[in-house]
Amino acid sequence: MLLPSKSCTSSKSKLYFDNTQQMTTLRTLAQQLDNYDIHESQSIIRTLLEDSFGLSYTEICCGAIDNISDSDKQRLQTMMSRLCNGEPVQYVTGKTFFFGREFHVRQGVLIPRPETEELCEWIIDSSKDHSACSILDIGTGSGCIAITLASEKPDADVTAWDISNEALNIAMENARNNNCHVSFIHADALNAPMTDNAMYDIIVSNPPYICNKEAKEMERNVLEHEPHIALFVEDDTPLLFYKSIAEYAAHALKHNGMLFFEINPLYADETAEMMRAINFRDIEIRKDQFGKDRMIKAIKGNYGTQHD
Repeated sequence: MLLPSKSCTSSKSKLYFDNTQQMTTLRTLAQQLDNYDIHESQSIIRTLLEDSFGLSYTEICCGAIDNISDSDKQRLQTMMSRLCNGEPVQYVTGKTFFFGREFHVRQGVLIPRPETEELCEWIIDSSKDHSACSILDIGTGSGCIAITLASEKPDADVTAWDISNEALNIAMENARNNNCHVSFIHADALNAPMTDNAMYDIIVSNPPYICNKEAKEMERNVLEHEPHIALFVEDDTPLLFYKSIAEYAAHALKHNGMLFFEINPLYADETAEMMRAINFRDIEIRKDQFGKDRMIKAIKGNYGTQHD
């Protein structure tokens, strides 16, 4: 999950380096994130120092922070200020890790979550007997799903859509950095071409699924820094993207093709019912590592729903 969103109450006045003889430690930096639990703060600072400055935990403990260059100290101060303002550490470092691979992230794309790794695992396992398959990822964001599937299934033909040009640019950069081929297309999930017939073996999407009414329960770092276009739907249309994508998939999937979604647990059964009404079968809902109904799979056809 994302690191929680809190802020330093006096971040603008803080000096992040002590010019006395006291050694700058993981703990002294972590204490500057004064609205975090100290253990959580240390985890954030350790991630920052390892990912952005290449300092191992042993080096940090031995005082390496004080030995970085003056320019790096200034860069660290700037990064600390961003953390104090509630910005997720992944945006501050410009990177995150997903399925063992490094992905560039910045404001404009969602930060990949561990639950989405579980969705990728399910897709890979479900298609292990079909290596040379065609896959479409709708709403690719950082490209984490498409790139993971293309990397884990090198014989697959993977296409990815997004409505955001900024997201597509980041996704293309991530594909290059991970040395894999994905065809990226600017497309709107709510206006998919119904003329696409029997093109794909697998369609997957992690679309916007959080209702506006749920925003009050979310962390500040998500609300203030991650793109709302990739997060939220109106309260009265929670299945807006799911229905549009499922209707497209009913045409665009091949016979026995598979449709996968990451879902809002509050609407798991409603999502299954909607998919059944659009002529999908063998519908299966699975829980994530936190015990919530988080993903769904269906086959082009009709009848049947099961919970894992």
